[in-house]
Amino acid sequence: MLAMIAVTALTACGLPRSGPNKKEILSGAVENGGDAHVIYVNNHVNRTANYTPAYGFSNEFLAAGTVGADEIRPGDTLGLMIWENVDDGLLAGLGQSSTQLQQLQVDSAGYIFVPYAGRVQAAGRSPEQLRQAITARLENQTPDPQVTVTRVAGDGATVSVMGKVFGQGVYPIERPTRTLSSMLAQAGGVNIEPEVAVITVKRGRETGKVWLSDLYFNPSYDIALRPGDVILVEEDQRNFTALGAFGQQTKVPLGNEQISAVEAVAMVGGLQTNTADPTGVFVLRDEPARVASAVLGQPISGTQRMAYVLDLTRPNGLFLARDFLVRDGDTIYVTEAPYVQWQKILGAITGSASSINSLENIGN
Repeated sequence: MLAMIAVTALTACGLPRSGPNKKEILSGAVENGGDAHVIYVNNHVNRTANYTPAYGFSNEFLAAGTVGADEIRPGDTLGLMIWENVDDGLLAGLGQSSTQLQQLQVDSAGYIFVPYAGRVQAAGRSPEQLRQAITARLENQTPDPQVTVTRVAGDGATVSVMGKVFGQGVYPIERPTRTLSSMLAQAGGVNIEPEVAVITVKRGRETGKVWLSDLYFNPSYDIALRPGDVILVEEDQRNFTALGAFGQQTKVPLGNEQISAVEAVAMVGGLQTNTADPTGVFVLRDEPARVASAVLGQPISGTQRMAYVLDLTRPNGLFLARDFLVRDGDTIYVTEAPYVQWQKILGAITGSASSINSLENIGN
């Protein structure tokens, strides 16, 4: 009688556990009226589902040529030196033959003002072209003027560098800093581990992203910079979540390496030998329509919920798990072995019966 009471109580309140069992997950399959596709992993699944969204730059970034370091732009600061072939010239004082004009900033319309030469267009010209234009304006007023033009600062062609670098700020695009890697070096380099550093470049409405390691090992990613580019250095945020009968339950960063299901299990301490069901290792993810269609072998529209099942007890189970790649946002869940629930039930029944007997003894 006491045992029956205990079983009834257990049925009513349920037993503690880490999550659904294998049977409960399978009952949520599409064929059973659920909204998830439950797929046992095989070689076909590994061929069609294993892709990693790659970082990289579009052709718009890759095809951009380097900025001419000598091209003058609005916002640049120029320096002029003018020599006149007379003792008392237009600009030079008495007894002097030259005049120095420093800190001439190119205005937003691209012009500078030079005394006796007037408003001269500077933007879009090289220092040599601007020199010739100023000389032509002055030679009608003073004999044989000699002019030099220097580009003091390239503030008109700048990029912003932000995030995990030692020197955040706005930097001019100059001859030594016309590419992405050289600009990062100008900003002091990254202040996080290179293996997890991701570089994002925003140019207008376009955005590109690469691993720092790929930037150095793939020269095509060392793109030419453009005025107004925004460079952001951040730590990679990709991760997966481990739940169920693991050594630990946690969120795990992926890093920039490709992680297999076997490696992911090992990263969280492996399966718990006394509770885990090796036939019930699930990888849960939202799969894009293109990949879901390839896995299911039929056209599918929209993102699909997929529950991939890895049965490690099969002859090739470990090999399939070794070849199955884990992606950002995946949830890896390991169910408890069926006997674990029986152990809990028996323990609860035994404990409940003992407690009831103790209460009866106290009452007597």
